[in-house]
Amino acid sequence: MAKLYGIPNCDTVKRARAWLAEQGVAAEFHDFKKQGVPAERVPAWQAAVGWQPLVNRQGTTWRKLSPEVQAAVVDAASAQALMLAEPSVVKRPVVEWPNGRITVGFVPADWAPLASAALG
Repeated sequence: MAKLYGIPNCDTVKRARAWLAEQGVAAEFHDFKKQGVPAERVPAWQAAVGWQPLVNRQGTTWRKLSPEVQAAVVDAASAQALMLAEPSVVKRPVVEWPNGRITVGFVPADWAPLASAALG
């Protein structure tokens, strides 16, 4: 089963969850707002995609941070600390696929082969 991490009212997460349902892919949902960012999973995410793609520098949360806080995000450790303190700064959704692959963001064309593999 896939595991999708995000925020339920995020439009991208809503589209991603609907897309997975349309494809018939079962996905457990982890709500960052209620459950927080799982500190034990962040290193695996960073190893899979790098720390930079995980920090959403386009979002409202990032823009509301002070320039000093933004400037302090310079490596995996500082990015992880920010993600744990401000879950909304994580680019969404983060998906852990059954085959072990980890993706960040919702790109249906990239997800299609992963969804097919999850079904079969």
